[in-house]
Amino acid sequence: MTAFDLTNKVAIITGGGSGIGEQISRVFSEAGADVRIFEFNAEAGEAVAASIRANGGKATSYSGDVSQQSEMVRLCNEIAEATGHIDILINNAGVAHIGKLHDTNEADFDRIYAVNIKGVYNVMFAVIRHMMKQKSGVIINMGSIASLVGLPERFAYSTSKGAVELMTYTVARDYLEYNIRCNSIAPARVHTPFVDNYLSTNYPGQEKEMFEKLSKTQPIGRMAKPVEIANLARYLCSEEASFITGTNIPIDGGFVKLNT
Repeated sequence: MTAFDLTNKVAIITGGGSGIGEQISRVFSEAGADVRIFEFNAEAGEAVAASIRANGGKATSYSGDVSQQSEMVRLCNEIAEATGHIDILINNAGVAHIGKLHDTNEADFDRIYAVNIKGVYNVMFAVIRHMMKQKSGVIINMGSIASLVGLPERFAYSTSKGAVELMTYTVARDYLEYNIRCNSIAPARVHTPFVDNYLSTNYPGQEKEMFEKLSKTQPIGRMAKPVEIANLARYLCSEEASFITGTNIPIDGGFVKLNT
């Protein structure tokens, strides 16, 4: 048997159309999963799903807004009815915000709350009864080192990731009897299109210099690659990780422990 095998596992991946979510979608497909992408950007989600199918994998994309509970319940019910099971949820969809408390207005905070906190809750709420019924399942919530250390100018974002970490622990505790495991992954900086867009917007003409500066904030000397986060998620969803639940796993190039 292939290590970290996910053959025939139905895996819902929110925000699966770009960045870390895209790589999780691709890595899970390569591991044999039936990938179900939930993506606010419908074109991006379908492009990833089509690419996976073109390479012989199973993937379907759904246009959806994680901040809308009724929408998430409808989609998850449709998938459960069509397949008979939902085995994995990767709660990856999220938005960022840069700012201190006095720079964070109510609209900024509400947006972070709606996606990063309520969105995580909404999709877990939508899948948990299906996992309870089948007495199995794995949930991975995408956290951040922002829940572990005080990052500058990340007030709202850090708040949201702290909530994600605590939701992870309570879900892991509450559903032990149903053989449902719940963990979170806490990355440091990951080189995604978001980083490139941030640098080009805020540091035009200085992108290379600033990229190197940000990379070196990780003691290991570089940012993570999205596929490295995806490989950790694959392991945590596999049978090889069946003894792991209720934990938040940093994947941070030494940031948390070696910078303090």
